[in-house]
Amino acid sequence: MAQIVFKGVAKRFGDVSVIEELDLQIKDEELMVFVGPSGCGKSTALRLIAGLEELSEGELWIGDRVVNNVHPKDRDVAMVFQSYALYPHMSVRDNISFGLRIRKMDQSEIDRLVNEAAEILGLTPLLDRKPKALSGGQRQRVALGRAIVRKPSVFLFDEPLSNLDAELRVQMRAEIGKLQQRLKTTTVYVTHDQIEAMTLGHRIAVLAPMGTDRKTNLKQVGTPLELYDSPKNLFVAKFIGTPPMNVVAAEIDDSGQRLIHPGFTMPLASATAAKLGSLKSKKVLLGIRPEHIGEGDDHEWREPVSLRGTVEIVETVGHEVIIHVRCGEEMIVAKLGAHRIPGYGEDIELVMRSDAIHLFDPDTELSLTS
Repeated sequence: MAQIVFKGVAKRFGDVSVIEELDLQIKDEELMVFVGPSGCGKSTALRLIAGLEELSEGELWIGDRVVNNVHPKDRDVAMVFQSYALYPHMSVRDNISFGLRIRKMDQSEIDRLVNEAAEILGLTPLLDRKPKALSGGQRQRVALGRAIVRKPSVFLFDEPLSNLDAELRVQMRAEIGKLQQRLKTTTVYVTHDQIEAMTLGHRIAVLAPMGTDRKTNLKQVGTPLELYDSPKNLFVAKFIGTPPMNVVAAEIDDSGQRLIHPGFTMPLASATAAKLGSLKSKKVLLGIRPEHIGEGDDHEWREPVSLRGTVEIVETVGHEVIIHVRCGEEMIVAKLGAHRIPGYGEDIELVMRSDAIHLFDPDTELSLTS
């Protein structure tokens, strides 16, 4: 097993900077998820670990050695790609064992490892089939089996579920999670799907595309709950959560005890007011998640704040209803119980949970409350 450490890592393609000043430690036996929008460098970071790309700056450690100049085959990592990358003319058995046969391993040991992996992944009845006779989920299991038999120090997953349908993605996501718990192999998993990241990761590294306004891609690292409950910046706050966090401009009044918005006035908790006491500017960005906005009859929140608006979009998703409400110049998204489906154009009064707000500096976009 092995930990992975990025120390001041940068990757540039000519004049294009993809990764800068990446400092990150992935613990031994941890399942770390890299998540972020397209162009944020998550797949490039994974390819740096695999040795498929060379670092422009910094050091990359796997276990107790720097691997900057170590050939991919000598890094003791196994990678599962978005495309299954199976040999169509080979059976499941031969696809799984291909890497072992290249190493000229003893046939009895190959058979033992293949049978063991097939048993873990439920592939035993399929060992003699060709890939064309398998479903998408079964093909992905074969790709997993090919990685498992190598017994690497590190597993690397590059959006392995992107080609599967929604139901199969949920099933395979659970299987990958159980597999990692069983094997306890250090795992790095890349996805753009935040639900996948939140359900799989022991910790999550949220990455953003490079820009002139930032020195590094890495916006925050933490457990799923840490990212959800205590985002350190506006990017993480808006990226993590479905639907995204509502963010509106507001001001702190002269007393420093209340927030003022054209549609409502909100009291500040004493601890929050104390944190904001040293602010030079009174302008802030207020963030509140849709699940912390609802109708008064649904909730008994302490010190709820009223907000009125007109319903413009209604999304029914079975166990809840998501509504988009026009409040003056802004659109606010709220979640209601499934028993209440308002009509389009209906005037509605909502309440907000005042103790669940997040405040951000409008200039730096850093959290003022986390």
